Amino acid sequence: MANLFFFQSSKSFMSIAFLIQKTVPFCFHCNADVVTEFIEGLVETYPGLQYLDGFPLVKVVIRSDVSSSTYEKVAIISGGGSGHEPAHAGFVGEGMLTAAICGDVFASPTVDAILAGIRAVTGPKGCLLIVKNYTGDRLNFGLAAEQAKSEGFEVEMVIVGDDCALPPPRGVAGRRGLAGTILVHKIAGAAAAAGLSLLDVAAEAKHASEMVGTMGVALSVCTLPGQVTPDRLGPGKMELGLGIHGEPGAAVTDLLPVDVVVAHVLKQILSTETNYVPITRGNRVILMINGLGATPLMELMIAAGKAVPIMQLDHGLAVDRVYTGSFMTSLDMAGFSISIMKADQKILQRLDAPTRAPSWPVGVEGDRPPAKIPVPIPVSRPTNNEEQLSRPQQLTHQGRILELAIEAAVSSVIELRDSLNEWDSRVGDGDCGSTMFKGAAAILDDMKNFAVHNLILRIHHPNYEGCSFSAEMTRFD
Repeated sequence: MANLFFFQSSKSFMSIAFLIQKTVPFCFHCNADVVTEFIEGLVETYPGLQYLDGFPLVKVVIRSDVSSSTYEKVAIISGGGSGHEPAHAGFVGEGMLTAAICGDVFASPTVDAILAGIRAVTGPKGCLLIVKNYTGDRLNFGLAAEQAKSEGFEVEMVIVGDDCALPPPRGVAGRRGLAGTILVHKIAGAAAAAGLSLLDVAAEAKHASEMVGTMGVALSVCTLPGQVTPDRLGPGKMELGLGIHGEPGAAVTDLLPVDVVVAHVLKQILSTETNYVPITRGNRVILMINGLGATPLMELMIAAGKAVPIMQLDHGLAVDRVYTGSFMTSLDMAGFSISIMKADQKILQRLDAPTRAPSWPVGVEGDRPPAKIPVPIPVSRPTNNEEQLSRPQQLTHQGRILELAIEAAVSSVIELRDSLNEWDSRVGDGDCGSTMFKGAAAILDDMKNFAVHNLILRIHHPNYEGCSFSAEMTRFD
């Protein structure tokens, strides 16, 4: 089982429960055909996708409506090692990728597989290869591009290196390609769908790749198929600036509040000293919160909610679009990455353009309205009398007995919270005690507020006789 990653949202702390098992967690992870079986399931799910019949050496997903002999637009091709789903195959579709070349888990696809993908979808307008900055990907895609050119295909290639974790000179190979690559896919795909030439599509993709920066944080390492989960990170630790293949990050630190982590990552990406991205105060930007595989959507949304005001208030940026979800994962790694792209009207137009890629988020295009609006006020209705319903100013003897009975009942419910949760977990979702606790606590709080109101009246009006309030109640403040 993957390490469990969650936020304590009430206090904005990230916490982790280490549930590391020393055995392979899922039986299908032992299967050497995991990638081909993933592709088979993918194309069965989405009728707009097909794959080339070349398993196991050629693992290529293509649009079902595209043929090299009839396609009259620039083909957009990307790919890399598997294990990052939904990238890259989940982004094949009209308006985004034309084909995705899948390697084995965390392994670059072969030259033959890449060349097969180029041949399958590239028409007279040529193809653009979008490649993440890893040695194997650059080598194999580069060799395939040269061979395709020798066969008469028009081919251009754009390298994406959006990693902002490595300090200058940023390693031997330069900045790694991370989740920001997905934004480049979308921009290039929309440009190609608009009918632009190969050189113009490549220019837009290259410009987009230079405008985006990404950095990740993880609370666990990923489990490779058929292998035992490594325990590089100990309890109470987190890793900053990790790679998407389980590579060690730039730093290991103690767990920190999520708002502190988000602020640190944003500061790193937007640093004017390293100048990873040309973003300054007053710029318009796009934000992407990307889950790394084992992070629930609720936690990703919490990170997005923390990031937007920090970007607005601390960095003076206008956040035009927010994409939150799992776009480029690392198998079952617990954590998330943040990508920031400098926006202009052309980039926003490309991102908002329609696409049929199954894993691109819907409902995020367009300008952002205010995040919150007032709660509607109930419409007043005329009544026969104008008396307002309210608490009685005095309780009868029977009313005081009822008050004590209610207090005793809700106190019992509060004491039974853990037991009720345990009983409910045997037949349900295990939250009965917690739900009833909230209601009981609200009743006690309401009774306490009423008692305080009575006490104030007694102080100012010595002859006032309001309802009683047992001191027993104060135990549950």
